[in-house]
Amino acid sequence: MISMQRMTGLLIGAVFGAVFVFVNTHDPLSGTAVLVLRVIAGLAAVAVLALWFTAARRERTGGAPQEPRAQPAPQEARTPTVPQGARTLPVPQEARTQRDGGGAPRGGMFGRGYVAVVVVEAIMLFGGLRVLAALEAPEQANVAWVALVVGVHFVVLAPIWKSWDIAVPGAVLTLLGIAGLVLAPTSVAAWVPILSGVLSGIVLLAGTVTVSWRSVAGRTP
Repeated sequence: MISMQRMTGLLIGAVFGAVFVFVNTHDPLSGTAVLVLRVIAGLAAVAVLALWFTAARRERTGGAPQEPRAQPAPQEARTPTVPQGARTLPVPQEARTQRDGGGAPRGGMFGRGYVAVVVVEAIMLFGGLRVLAALEAPEQANVAWVALVVGVHFVVLAPIWKSWDIAVPGAVLTLLGIAGLVLAPTSVAAWVPILSGVLSGIVLLAGTVTVSWRSVAGRTP
């Protein structure tokens, strides 16, 4: 069964990816390149939204229809008896915990672990931007720092959610952020928003579209 919490997380990631692309597509890119990139980003985000609605509809209807199975011949009903004084064994915790297609406990994706990561992320994000401003770093370094923090956010969430498919785009965003911070003080600083912003958005969108499609199609391990 598809986890709607998982699909909601993917939708949030797609929105952030589209924002990355829309905000950072400007000079030195040509007007045609800006238009093409924004259209692609918008279509990718809409695709994830459509997959989210598909998953929600399936959850309401109980999933895809199954072929009827042949009913066994009726047998004489028997009432099970339980020996007097017998006790039922407790169900192990592992058996009681349901997990979604990505491995994360159902109902726990946005629990205390997630909240803790988001709080630390916010502190790192705004605190880091203040430090960059105090150091009089180039404005382009801000984009790189945001990409770095968001990338680390996904890498840290991967073991918490037991969803390792988000670790790969997280690692890529982290590397793009580091590369942007290195290049920001150089003569190619104008390309940092493209490197750390646009490419980060494309990575997020590609990852969310792929995982959303696999989840809805039932191919998530």
